[in-house]
Amino acid sequence: MKHTKTETGSKKEEQTTNDNLTGKENNVKKDVETTADEVKIEKPKEEEKPKTDENPSETELDVAKKALTDLQTKYDHLNDTYLRSLAEYDNFRKRSRLEKTELIKNGGESVLVNMLTIVDDIERGVAAAKDTKDIEALKTGMELINSKLQSFLKQNGIKSIETEGKAFDTDLHEAITTIPAPNEDLKGKVIDCAQKGYCLNDKVIRFAKVVVGK
Repeated sequence: MKHTKTETGSKKEEQTTNDNLTGKENNVKKDVETTADEVKIEKPKEEEKPKTDENPSETELDVAKKALTDLQTKYDHLNDTYLRSLAEYDNFRKRSRLEKTELIKNGGESVLVNMLTIVDDIERGVAAAKDTKDIEALKTGMELINSKLQSFLKQNGIKSIETEGKAFDTDLHEAITTIPAPNEDLKGKVIDCAQKGYCLNDKVIRFAKVVVGK
């Protein structure tokens, strides 16, 4: 009987020990769970890859087509404008060249036409001079023709260069010779004019040939 009690006591002690171990394991387990809850381990986030539309929607395609059509329309318009401008410039250049050629060729036509009336008067005067014995009438006719000619020249911007008693000017005069001046006042001045000079709109078209005193 004593032996039975001893075994029973041993079993109780073993049971108590197991219970204590179980309690400790439970406590450790709780501590681990608490620690795991407190410490949150964040997993590294995966890099987000940019989304690419491998198959764009029909709306985007329509917008792209419309933009391309608009660009093509603008290009066609600009190209057409350029070609038209180029053609117009080429026509203008050719027309200007032709007009310049015609102007050079027939530029003096109007002047010559107006001068023909004076030529007619000269021819009539020459014909009359052959048979007339009235010298005074012939002189009067020649003076009228000369007056008409001078008026015609003036209307076309031509005027004669004054020479008598004027100081010699290389811009207007051409000295053909020099002679001793009759007095001190005529030194360096025009004494005689061998050929008249003329200006066209203040531009010398023929220098006056003069004799200068020295």
